[in-house]
Amino acid sequence: MNFPNLRTFIDVLRKERDVAIISAPVDPYLEIAEIHRRVIEEGGPALLFTNVKGSPFPVATNLFGTTRRVDLAFGPKPEAIMNRLMAAKDTLIPPTPKALWNEKDLIFDLLKVGLKTVPHTQAPVLDVCDRSEPLSKLPALTSWQDDGGPFVTLPLVYTEHVDGRDHNLGMYRMHIYDGHTTGMHWQIQKGGGFHHHEAERLGRPLPVTVFLGGPPALIASAIAPAPEHLPELLLTSLILGQKLPMADNPLGGHRLVAEAEFAICGEVPPHVRRPEGPFGDHYGYYSLQHDFPEFRVTHMFHRKDAIYPATVVGKPRQEDYYLGEFLQRLLSPAFPLVMPAVKELWTYAETGFHPLAAAVVRESYSREALGSAFRIFGEGQLSLTKFLILTDRPVDLSDFRALLVTVLERFDPRTDLFIFNHTSHDTLDYTGLRLNHGSKAVLLGVGDPVRELPAAYTEGQLDGIRDARPYCPGCLVVSGASYEEDPEQAKRISDQHGEKLSRWPLVILADDASIVSGQTPFLWTVFTRFNPATDLFARHQVQNHHLGYELPIVIDARMKPGYPDELIPRDDIVKLVSDRWGEYFS
Repeated sequence: MNFPNLRTFIDVLRKERDVAIISAPVDPYLEIAEIHRRVIEEGGPALLFTNVKGSPFPVATNLFGTTRRVDLAFGPKPEAIMNRLMAAKDTLIPPTPKALWNEKDLIFDLLKVGLKTVPHTQAPVLDVCDRSEPLSKLPALTSWQDDGGPFVTLPLVYTEHVDGRDHNLGMYRMHIYDGHTTGMHWQIQKGGGFHHHEAERLGRPLPVTVFLGGPPALIASAIAPAPEHLPELLLTSLILGQKLPMADNPLGGHRLVAEAEFAICGEVPPHVRRPEGPFGDHYGYYSLQHDFPEFRVTHMFHRKDAIYPATVVGKPRQEDYYLGEFLQRLLSPAFPLVMPAVKELWTYAETGFHPLAAAVVRESYSREALGSAFRIFGEGQLSLTKFLILTDRPVDLSDFRALLVTVLERFDPRTDLFIFNHTSHDTLDYTGLRLNHGSKAVLLGVGDPVRELPAAYTEGQLDGIRDARPYCPGCLVVSGASYEEDPEQAKRISDQHGEKLSRWPLVILADDASIVSGQTPFLWTVFTRFNPATDLFARHQVQNHHLGYELPIVIDARMKPGYPDELIPRDDIVKLVSDRWGEYFS
């Protein structure tokens, strides 16, 4: 089923009884977010708030908060087309009449991909034009009590290169300062930020259009980890299964997505920065206040009955988990096209995506896998990956336990662990020593098994350790003192207990060993609290400028001074929502 706009999707959710209409008055300051978090934790429906304090617009959240709704929003066809396209690349090069005939259905589908211009009368986004402090009317959410203010959380930010050669559609949070200005959170390695950099270099303002709503495919395309030069609007068309309707802006500037709910138009001036944040982010912590570019809004178009789409991020799993899962399934067949030795690739939403990635790679000659690691680190936003795990064995990468067992059975600590200090980190990752700076690690596990992994802990009591539990065969999680009480404990485990624990290739020191209970708590705790260069410990030898390690490898995944606070709802808001729960869903 194709959904040309947000409201057709919501209408189907109504028929499917998978959207809750909340007519009770609700506050966009903290209250809506707390309702949203409880519903998504229970696997509940999408939410449409029709009586939002301070705004004439209803708010839709949790539209993509289950696998079922994501599958409903996009259907199986986009994945089928992508898989057929990748399979057909060998038969269509070079093209022959027979090959073209055999792939005629695929070619017919691809002919539907593109943009089409429609008249203003067929562009509902042009119904209303607001020039009078338009941002003040939006029901922008404040999701966490220490946020710097209200934020637009599902903005689809459209920019074009100053020379007009390409465009970018990305999702960059927008901190609303007043009725005409917001922050523009262009982190490193973001396409919109590249466009701004080029405009700023020439001393020019960068025109920006921010869409809210539109086809669900537009939202997916904005957050897709697509290869760098794949145009997001064409990806939207591919997911949509038809050409994307666009309308000329009657006031000049970018063409507008005809079926969007809102189109916010303005520019980002050169050499202007303003404090942005804090913001409770998808890592599960606050990202702190830093200077970012300023977006100056001149006017806002919207439908006369516009619906304001929003999301709430925080400790995984949230709504972005389910969208990310779909997008990885959709785009994974394309990665071998740009990285031929990479058969499969997965980033882990449980960690906030950038902290951890894994790949199944080709190993047709010794150490080819290491070359694939460098190739992955050189590909767009994958360059921000902090910890990369590679194997040449067929394994379901989304099943982290299975992957880790496969790798630890094969991993040679003398040759298969590499740590690179003084590299870039994702802007939201505060485990490095300063913003955007940190380290990376590569762990290889290829070929035949070289060890049998222990499944139960039988090594006895360890000094200073109060709990020890296996996460999977070969990986032991231990807990002892907090980092503030004993910052050297991880190193001491390696130095003093290395021989005793040598059957365990990987030992995790955590504040609470109960994280072994599931993939989400394990991955979130370990990889959002870990900088390889400063938090990885092992006995080692230096030979020919290479560090060869001895087992076990110890990761210190405890909370450390200077890390931002974990996201925890405010007590009075928790009580308010509990007291009103029956009112919301009466």
